[in-house]
Amino acid sequence: MFEQIKHNMETIAGVAIYPILSLLIFFCFFVGLALWVFSYKKEKIKELSQIPLNDTIPVE
Repeated sequence: MFEQIKHNMETIAGVAIYPILSLLIFFCFFVGLALWVFSYKKEKIKELSQIPLNDTIPVE
């Protein structure tokens, strides 16, 4: 089964670009996620971490 898939993928012209694109998308996603996490305000993180402990529903 794997040999058939491998043979079919080798015969497709330009198939080598797909692993490169996949790695690029993966890398960009996690770099963007890391930037978002490190730029998040500490006060907002603290506020969100207290939500499960609050008995009242906050009114905005």
